[in-house]
Amino acid sequence: MIYSELCDKVKLIVEGTGKYIQAERKNFSAQNDVERKGHSNFVTYVDKASEKRLVDALGNLISGSGFIAEEGTSVLRGEKYNWIIDPLDGTTNFIHGLAPHSISVALQEDNILVLGVVYEINSGEMFHAVRGGGAFLNNKAISVSVNATHQQALIATGFPYSNFSKLDNYMLAMREIMEKTSGIRRLGSAAIDLCYVACGRFDAFWETHLNPWDVAAGALLVMEAGGRVSDFSGGENYLTGNQIIASNSLYYSDFYKIVNKYLG
Repeated sequence: MIYSELCDKVKLIVEGTGKYIQAERKNFSAQNDVERKGHSNFVTYVDKASEKRLVDALGNLISGSGFIAEEGTSVLRGEKYNWIIDPLDGTTNFIHGLAPHSISVALQEDNILVLGVVYEINSGEMFHAVRGGGAFLNNKAISVSVNATHQQALIATGFPYSNFSKLDNYMLAMREIMEKTSGIRRLGSAAIDLCYVACGRFDAFWETHLNPWDVAAGALLVMEAGGRVSDFSGGENYLTGNQIIASNSLYYSDFYKIVNKYLG
């Protein structure tokens, strides 16, 4: 399979779905069109309809492929190929008319990430990567930052919003990171946080209690852009282990030590 050609098709599907999301936002009602899945965990008809569009279109690209999708539109698992889909990453931002919110699509072959596409709907920025082929923003090659010091580092994170079991340790980590770096940002879309690490806007990112659809495409982008991705113990269980660190390779070790000290 030629992944670069497949990726071009995925980008068209994602862009079309992004236009649907953007159009629906004009008539969207935060009072009437929102369901609650859990504490501070929301879903809208736009999430569900977007996922169905993606599942239907992506399923036609690879016969027998399965899905790991946030809203459960399809629970079919493929023997070899599986699409990992977040139809609207940053739903809370979307509900409130805020950027960023994005679509994230990744493909696994034999449990290995081989393709990733993230589309930031408001800016029209399309990030993509295929395994071994580099990372791109709007078809221009991108790379992680070259900063190696705490003093110059700009960090991204996501605040715990439903599982607060490690909140105390999270706050300790955040305090040390605040004291040592040039700042922390919380954008509300993990997929975009990872893409911003990949293109050098952020030097590092960490977050807990994420799902595969939140991080799969963005993690591949970071690695293809020359960065490092791990769980809080330095291992590779960032996809299903509910914890992720991403950074450029020069800064990773120092940043990892802080996160691991409190949360590893």
